[in-house]
Amino acid sequence: MQKSNLYTKTGDQGTTSLVGGERVRKDSVRLDAYGTLDEFSAHLGVLHARPDVPEICKRQLLTIQNMMFNFGAYLATRPEPDTTPRVSGLSPVDLDAVERWIDSLDSETPRIHAFVLPGGSESAAFAHVARTVCRRAEREILRLSQEEYVDPMLLSYINRLSDYLFILARHLNHVSGVAEITWKLP
Repeated sequence: MQKSNLYTKTGDQGTTSLVGGERVRKDSVRLDAYGTLDEFSAHLGVLHARPDVPEICKRQLLTIQNMMFNFGAYLATRPEPDTTPRVSGLSPVDLDAVERWIDSLDSETPRIHAFVLPGGSESAAFAHVARTVCRRAEREILRLSQEEYVDPMLLSYINRLSDYLFILARHLNHVSGVAEITWKLP
């Protein structure tokens, strides 16, 4: 059996197919939304690969990456007119889980009364980069939701993830014994 080529050449003119075959421009709002989710997932993969990330956090990151694939498939499918499709595999239980992760990490991390600058340990810095890409994904999905229906729970979940990544970065600095870098007025 001959292996198929990885390239199709169908996107050479700046278009790609949505689920169902509809061709759209690669710079469309929809493609920006799920393309940014893909970028976000790649940053999560970098963070997951770090040896100093605790195993429980690695499992959480994999859960999030799997959810990003669900979100990508959802966003790659244009909703039928007059419908309000829900994201497959996303429920209030998933949102609750992320909130429990946040609360758990926060309870294990010392309080701080200052604005935290991204950085510290290398893993914390990667978590901050992932957080900012997550925020951009949220903005892109919000832009799409102004044009077409998007499940509001998807936006809530993405919003919680940036909070999760913020406390994860702080937690990674704490467990590594690296002091937070805080904002100071000049």
